Amino acid sequence: MLDPQFRTVLDTLTAADALPLIRGSAQESRDHYRALALARRGPGFVPEPVAGVEDRTVDGPGGPIPVRVYTPQDDRGRAVTYLHGGGWVLGDLDTHDPVCRRVANAVGAVVVAADYRLAPEHPHPAPLDDATAVLAWTASEFTGRALGVAGDSAGAGLAAGAALRARDAGLPLVAHLLWYPCTDPTMGSASIRENGEGYFLTAEDMDWFYAQYIPGGTTDPEVALATADVTGVASAVVATAEFDPLRDEGDAYAARLAAAGVTVRHVPGPGLIHGYAAFLGAVDAADAVAAEVLGAFDALLG
Repeated sequence: MLDPQFRTVLDTLTAADALPLIRGSAQESRDHYRALALARRGPGFVPEPVAGVEDRTVDGPGGPIPVRVYTPQDDRGRAVTYLHGGGWVLGDLDTHDPVCRRVANAVGAVVVAADYRLAPEHPHPAPLDDATAVLAWTASEFTGRALGVAGDSAGAGLAAGAALRARDAGLPLVAHLLWYPCTDPTMGSASIRENGEGYFLTAEDMDWFYAQYIPGGTTDPEVALATADVTGVASAVVATAEFDPLRDEGDAYAARLAAAGVTVRHVPGPGLIHGYAAFLGAVDAADAVAAEVLGAFDALLG
């Protein structure tokens, strides 16, 4: 059963003509997504306090990459690169500021949020190249800390790809967190059909996102993660949501990791929708499951 608070959220968004997410061009869709993200915080919104926030840049393969560095209130010696969602086309440092603050405080980590290049102007592999560059910078800038990478939705797909690259490059990644990841460009799972309409993210949205990110399709296992060799990758938390079109591919990726001998914590989200981490403070069940997800990530970071 869909969480009643999320039923209210979806009804409110529909009544306000805030859905679907895609609005004409990529830039129009970005503007809409940003406005929607900021509007969810309300007029009396107060950001979760952290010890410090600093905007910086990291040298990347396509030029400087803007990053935002969060220092937690209780620093426990971790450093996490965070990769925002938005279908590789939408999203920025501001849209995901609340979740980055939550991650920083929940796991006691310096969090480096990456404003990676976006499709369609910069299709694959540009976003993943930027994600990899920021993860390497985080490792070199914050030496001696347990290293993690995390992301939601498309950002979770990038985090999974970055974890594969970290394994191959010998980067000392300890753990990665995948919040409702995109792992199967074929969109062949049952949950795509079951949850493809009426639950915030739609199957049509995903089809459009993939067309921007990988025009013509791809079999590259860094995107088609359902086919990737995941042997030896860092420990993982995979969080899924019951009413998410991407639920089954996230479940399958968690099983794939476990079958390869990777330590994995799979946290299902009963009653929840794709993107639930963007509704922290507004939906009680989202807060509860997010706390479980971040607790699992905290444990894997050691």
